[in-house]
Amino acid sequence: MKVKVINRSAYDLPQYETAQAAGLDIRANIAEPLILKPLERTLVPTGLYVELPEGYEMQIRPRSGMAAKYGLSVLNSPGTIDPDYRGEIKIILANLSSEAYALQPGERIAQMVVARFERIEWEGVETLSETERGAGGFGHTGK
Repeated sequence: MKVKVINRSAYDLPQYETAQAAGLDIRANIAEPLILKPLERTLVPTGLYVELPEGYEMQIRPRSGMAAKYGLSVLNSPGTIDPDYRGEIKIILANLSSEAYALQPGERIAQMVVARFERIEWEGVETLSETERGAGGFGHTGK
């Protein structure tokens, strides 16, 4: 699938890092290091603008290595880029660790996954069909 993109960043377009990767790594388009203090969040520009086909969204997700090693995460994970949005893609990055982190220009900060979605129409009813699970949730099956 072709996706129209404007790249106003100082870096190459996001790319898949392995042959079977689902997500494309996205970079911080910043001119100098950005210090992210513990429990601080910031909006990081990417310099990217996209035009997705109707019926598709772009999900912005954390990078597992940054989360595991440094406690950095995408705050509204997954973030959704709707097909009618034309503004710059920005990442809400949060430092959930107890140490400051120096975000470097061009550093890979998140990944984007394009996915098809369906729109729904509500059908109001008085009851729902029965299932074995029923209303069980939040760990009801144990460890």
